[in-house]
Amino acid sequence: MMTGSLVPTNASVSVLRHDWQRSEVESIYRTPLPSLVFRAQTVHRQHHPQDRVQTCQLLSIKTGGCPEDCGYCPQSAHYDAGVGREGLLDPQHVVEVAKEAVGRGVTRFYMGAAWRQAPEGREFQKVLEMVRGVSALGLEVCCTLGMLSERQAEQLKEAGLSAYNHNLDTSPEFYGSIITTRVYGDRLRTLEAVRKAGITLCCGGILGMGEREEDRIGLLQQLAMLNPHPESVPINMLVRVAGTPLANTPPLDPLELVRAIATARILMPASRVRLAAGRKQLSQDAVTLCFLAGANSIFVGEKLLTTPNPGRDEDEELLDTLGMRPLESHAI
Repeated sequence: MMTGSLVPTNASVSVLRHDWQRSEVESIYRTPLPSLVFRAQTVHRQHHPQDRVQTCQLLSIKTGGCPEDCGYCPQSAHYDAGVGREGLLDPQHVVEVAKEAVGRGVTRFYMGAAWRQAPEGREFQKVLEMVRGVSALGLEVCCTLGMLSERQAEQLKEAGLSAYNHNLDTSPEFYGSIITTRVYGDRLRTLEAVRKAGITLCCGGILGMGEREEDRIGLLQQLAMLNPHPESVPINMLVRVAGTPLANTPPLDPLELVRAIATARILMPASRVRLAAGRKQLSQDAVTLCFLAGANSIFVGEKLLTTPNPGRDEDEELLDTLGMRPLESHAI
């Protein structure tokens, strides 16, 4: 626990739990926001440097044409959202992009491919080549390739993969309203394969898809019951894209995002909570509140796969204004 901090004497030291009940999560989530943010910040300081933010970059290595029907995704082949199909990138090009990211202080490099299931054969071998090349630069390497077999997870681990991203998206109860081409259990099986291979987990969800407050609470409970907790928990806010079923969904109040981040920080104190997609839609004040609530990682670069993200200058200006600094590679 941090010494010399202005933490009240009755503030309890957070403990890692995986047995959170829905009623407990609901009680935390519905705490008056000032008290909730204060508690989350107290927990944050017990486990993380208070002024450091991990910067990550995401590159789409295979774009469009995905057979899944995720209602939020412009890369789905089911919708006409203006995203063209692009084949798998050349591994050397990916490594060059990663080298540029290193020069900008990025410490984790994500590679995303619009697949339902990671393929076998030549394409997967090219992905393994990308992982080896990016890992050799000293970066943490994360992939999101859809569902994985246990053997594929083992091969990715052997190639140097640090983490695998596979989000739960929402609560089990609301999941079928967003996706019909797979079930919740499919996601959980991929998470099990990743863990079995010894790869750390990047797993979170998306807010603002028309879900109820109960669904946001349900998502957070599901994440907090994973044992161990995901090392990285990306909290996304829906980016509404014309041509997708969720294009006209009413925008989410940013304070609900703050509330979810604070709850995630309390439930999963040692995890990095990543303020992910949708940040372009937030004011600097809202982003600052997210940091106060316990977010300690962001994506940098002008695109997250196919959706807009704040530019490098905007990020540097905000972090400088707040007196926050990027986290060094592999720092805790």
